[in-house]
Amino acid sequence: MSCSSEDKNCETPRRNAALIVLVLMAVIFLVLSAFSFVDSRGQVTPDQISYKGFSADEGKRVFQAYNCMGCHTIVGNGAYLGPDLTKEYKHAGPAWLEAFLPSAGSWPTAAAVRTHLATPEQLALAEAASWDDYLAKYPGSGERIERRGGQPTHMPNLAFREGEVAKLIAFLKYTSAMDNEGWPPAILSGDLQRRLALAGGAQAAAPATSSAAAPGAAAPAVAADPVKQGEQLVASLGCVACHATDASRKVGPGWGGVYGHEVELADGSKVKADKDYLRDSILKPNAQVVAGFPAGVMPSYEGQLKDDELDAVVAYLASLSDKKEQP
Repeated sequence: MSCSSEDKNCETPRRNAALIVLVLMAVIFLVLSAFSFVDSRGQVTPDQISYKGFSADEGKRVFQAYNCMGCHTIVGNGAYLGPDLTKEYKHAGPAWLEAFLPSAGSWPTAAAVRTHLATPEQLALAEAASWDDYLAKYPGSGERIERRGGQPTHMPNLAFREGEVAKLIAFLKYTSAMDNEGWPPAILSGDLQRRLALAGGAQAAAPATSSAAAPGAAAPAVAADPVKQGEQLVASLGCVACHATDASRKVGPGWGGVYGHEVELADGSKVKADKDYLRDSILKPNAQVVAGFPAGVMPSYEGQLKDDELDAVVAYLASLSDKKEQP
């Protein structure tokens, strides 16, 4: 028996069917609503992740404040000028990020990254036992050092305030720990040699190994000319990514014309930039911060340079001044 549109005997079954569908939809809605309140379903949450005492939420605010999504994506959301940063921490590690972010206009060298692994505390933050262990744990770090170390980038140097780099790393640590369930899809094009060949047949770079030079070994054996040796050292350490050799401002103050002159400090005092001041600025950069620049950006090179290497760097910095006196 079929029901026609004018058959009143069919109204009750139709009404009942509509009510059943309505109840079923209500049940589905309630179940899905309850499911949305289940704690993370095994997914990591921002409150579980921190770096140097800063939370992932604090890092997210820094990420938003500098409009990083204007160039980058997180889980595929954002702009596509720069690479997706979802797994950046897992790929490159905190020491590489610490070396890169404050002076993003230049790719960090091996010496610059190793400076951020100089103490047991810093190794613990990276969850690595040694430099070799770090390269094995974060393979992208060694690959980038080998292929790009010391070269310029397309990213500008950002004027981070104290603590903002660590906050940003906390956020990237969180996104790396997320289970993004395969989104965005990975681009698979083979190993490094194949990718370089696809890009135009460029010669493949050998993978980075534990033979990467330490900061103190970045320059050749002690040069006869300490100024030349100092120039080689600051280049290999990546110092020129943050400092200009003239008086212009970059991430840090320019070196030109500093030696022998008065420098105004953040506390309003002034100090003469003599040999001792330059040495202290290299070994304890946060002890006397130059006015107009944030503390906590430059790492300490204490224990990273031998005495003769430190003297060579100071001699080079002094050579950039118009003062005749040499340290």
